[in-house]
Amino acid sequence: MGDLVVDKHVQYILSVEKKKDSFESLVMEHLRMNGAYWGLTALDLMGKLGAVDRDMVVSWVLKCQHDCGGFGGNIGHDPHILYTLSAVQVLVLFDRIDVLDIDKVADYIARLQNEDGSFSGDKWGEIDTRFSYNAICCIALLHRLDKINIEKAVSFILRCKNLDGGFGCTPGGESHAGQVFCCVGALAITGSLNLIDKDFLGWWLCERQVKSGGLNGRPEKLPDVCYSWWVLSSLIMINRVQWIDRDKLKTFILECQDKENGGISDRPDDAVDVSLCV
Repeated sequence: MGDLVVDKHVQYILSVEKKKDSFESLVMEHLRMNGAYWGLTALDLMGKLGAVDRDMVVSWVLKCQHDCGGFGGNIGHDPHILYTLSAVQVLVLFDRIDVLDIDKVADYIARLQNEDGSFSGDKWGEIDTRFSYNAICCIALLHRLDKINIEKAVSFILRCKNLDGGFGCTPGGESHAGQVFCCVGALAITGSLNLIDKDFLGWWLCERQVKSGGLNGRPEKLPDVCYSWWVLSSLIMINRVQWIDRDKLKTFILECQDKENGGISDRPDDAVDVSLCV
């Protein structure tokens, strides 16, 4: 199993930015803001955030902002609430939130809230509990929660809760660990966790652990390192993390490392992905 090869992972994350002409980079260009957040967060967790040029990153982030206040996934790409949260998170990570017109960004987010309390991802109107979390998390980081209708936002999220204890993307949608994280995270930020059955949800989450120690996103699916984040974070928020075998999960994660080139994959021996390093 071994230990976490920190230096290799740092080298891998830093190398991603230098491969802009690679096939992987080109097909993921529209997600660059998200990738920047995950990569920078991983560096920060490893105590290596100083390895990047902060001013250069901040300058790039600001170039991705639109007049409406929202941010795109890269320069010239359409604004979306997903990328707006990542942009704000990156600036918070660097303690540079001062470069923003905070009310302009907060107003952009507030305009995306619908009458039923849900949030659209952008002007085209797609609704998803991911966007509810994006909006609530982002506007909380900006200290502007008063800009949105919290009561309606919480009500919509609770309508996405299923009979199995999990949450879906919309009312009646299949329970999924990623959606659970978003809904639990939004409820935690708004001080509304008392409105759910934590034990019932905790059982659904701990049942995501399979024999290898890894976690899956929903029943009968393969384990994936990404759910180490979504499931574990959710369990921590509801104080039920002791319900899974943490040692087996740690072993699974370490087995997914590329010990030669750095990076972590979804499962052992698969291709690595910068978003999985967190």
